[in-house]
Parts: sequence; C-alpha cells; structure tokens
Amino acid sequence: MQNEEKRNERRRAAGGTSAFQPATKIHVIEDPEATGETAAAYDFWCASSGRQQVPGILKCFGARPDFLRQVIEFGNTVHFSEGHLSRRTKK
Repeated sequence: MQNEEKRNERRRAAGGTSAFQPATKIHVIEDPEATGETAAAYDFWCASSGRQQVPGILKCFGARPDFLRQVIEFGNTVHFSEGHLSRRTKK
C-alpha cells in the first residue's frame, strides 16, 4: 500500500510539469501512466534515489521494465561504488 501512496504522490507532483513536451520516437511512460511492472521499477528507482519523480532518461526504458531495472542497477554500481575512480572524483 505504501508504494501505491508514493505513486499517487508522484502523479500529483507530475501535474506541475511544463506544458512543452518534446516529441520523441520512443514511447515514454510518465510517472502517472506507469502501471504493473513499470510502476514497480519506477518505485524501485524512487526508493533507492530518494527522489519523487523518475528522470526522462530512465522513462525511455519504461516499456521494458525488466531492462529498466538492469539499467538502474548498473547505474548505481557505476556511479555509487568505488572503482578506478573514487566517489569524490566522480562528482
């Protein structure tokens, strides 16, 4: 039930987006439109990032929620773990 409440909160927040929506060839699933596995993947990202809305670069993967989760996990690994560059250097 918490995820449903968070999703509804994001839907309300998305109502304040700008009127200009650029045309894309990729179908972008906005936060309020997300259902099922896509909504679950969006919730997964929001929970791990602490943000309320999913950025557009991730929404373009919304049609493939299984792949979206992999993109999120890969991004978290690359950006938020120690490797050849420290986190400080990556900033």
